[in-house]
Amino acid sequence: MTVDDESEGGAPEPPTYPTPHHEVDHTAEPSDDPLAIRLEQLILGADRRYTPFQAARTAGVSMELASRFWRAMGFADIGQAKALTEADVLALRRLAGLVEAGLLSEPMAVQVARSTGQTTARLAEWQIDSFLEGLTEPPEPGMTRTEVTYPLVELLLPELEEFLIYVWRRQLAAATGRVLVQAADDEEMVDRRLAVGFADLVGFTRLTRRLEEEELGELVEAFETTCADLVAAHGGRLIKTLGDEVLYAADDAGTAAEIALRLIETLSHDETMPALRVGIAFGTVTTRMGDVFGTTVNLASRLTSIAPKDAVLVDGALAEELSRTGEAPVSETEAAEAAVRAEKEGRQSATYRFALQPMWQRPVRGLGVVEPWLLTRRPT
Repeated sequence: MTVDDESEGGAPEPPTYPTPHHEVDHTAEPSDDPLAIRLEQLILGADRRYTPFQAARTAGVSMELASRFWRAMGFADIGQAKALTEADVLALRRLAGLVEAGLLSEPMAVQVARSTGQTTARLAEWQIDSFLEGLTEPPEPGMTRTEVTYPLVELLLPELEEFLIYVWRRQLAAATGRVLVQAADDEEMVDRRLAVGFADLVGFTRLTRRLEEEELGELVEAFETTCADLVAAHGGRLIKTLGDEVLYAADDAGTAAEIALRLIETLSHDETMPALRVGIAFGTVTTRMGDVFGTTVNLASRLTSIAPKDAVLVDGALAEELSRTGEAPVSETEAAEAAVRAEKEGRQSATYRFALQPMWQRPVRGLGVVEPWLLTRRPT
């Protein structure tokens, strides 16, 4: 039953529901700290006005659906405190309107709320922990961080907001182009053939026991930044970072192979970095909420775990794809013989970007016996 179905003297308001909570500590009650309230009003652009029940009723949304949306966005329970704004009401109205218009199913609307909430939560935490914290160091003796924060947020907020929208639109355009142009049918929109790579720092667990927290944080940040830059620069997509490991994807085998070798070449010249190992697999991948799943992803992870230090292992499917596209020879022996013939005949021999060396077959947990290939850059 929706709130609109209730009579004027209907049932009492429910005691608790999952609702937005904008405080960092995620307790059950919103903060009453004056500065926190002022910052919240500045960021949200509105005063606290509604309880969760009132917000749902004003938006014309059932409390049950409002709870699902708010929980999906990652907001904590606040009981029936008056802590919501016009923006919360508008967000509910928009999501529910998309469902009512048939543009989104209810489960899809919940997924939109969840993916947006998870992504922006991580961004906001990073900005507060790293970016904002560093900028709000008191510039003069006697000033508190509190006295610096409010005017700084006031100046940064519109600029960061515009930049966020710009990046999102750019990313949306790129993702739409990749998926719609390359997908031949509806199934390929979700299950696509991709090259998936894992890059993993060797001996990271031992490092965590030896390094100070600040040193460890700097190392992880440098590793993630370097990987993110190289993946993007060479046409791949960074799926996620896991501290000592990154997961990336590319639409073709050659791009994934180039990224892997660039990562090894770049990080091996950094004396502060441990050795790196990379595993790549090529095949059907299921994509959900920006992440990738399936046997291909599992195989790439397993190849990474058995790769030698500062080396790249690939599966048979990726090796075959590199050979098919002319980026690696099918056989090194045949390639050498063809080069000799071409030289005798006075013509240019075929050139390849990569070299592939078959390794010993071995059992891989959960995937049976696989034959990995060692990927290297072919000498020019």
